[in-house]
Amino acid sequence: MKYKLLIFIVFLIGWFSHSLYAETSIIKQNPLSLFNTTELTSPSDHIEESQIHVYKDRVVIELNKPYWSKFSNTNSMDPLLDEFSNGIEIKPNSIDQVSIGDIISYKLGNNIIIHRVINTGFDAKGWYAVTKGDNNAIQDLEKVRFNQIEGILVGILY
Repeated sequence: MKYKLLIFIVFLIGWFSHSLYAETSIIKQNPLSLFNTTELTSPSDHIEESQIHVYKDRVVIELNKPYWSKFSNTNSMDPLLDEFSNGIEIKPNSIDQVSIGDIISYKLGNNIIIHRVINTGFDAKGWYAVTKGDNNAIQDLEKVRFNQIEGILVGILY
């Protein structure tokens, strides 16, 4: 009986040691795996490096028709955006300028919503985007049509 118990304990120690070693190896290869995160698609690069000029006393970003935006305290885009964040947006000219990962503002009735594009496609009504707040559990219920899009967020200032 003592030998069976000893064999069982040795087996458990071996199994635990192997599991710990395997997990440590994975963490060494990818430290972020410790947090079990799922990578989201990042926004497109709508501002080229040549359009950004940093001086000692100011920063100049060359954009055609940019506009300033403020955000409501809905928590849907926390922690990226909140009521005290300032944004810079541009109006897209075509569907080719709207990509998965972009954060767009769009009209929904009398409201302006700002959420991330998680998918795009075409249906009988034409092009659409599927959006979701980063902090929301589910995607937005309605498809967003190009004519609803007010802007693409290209900068956030805190």
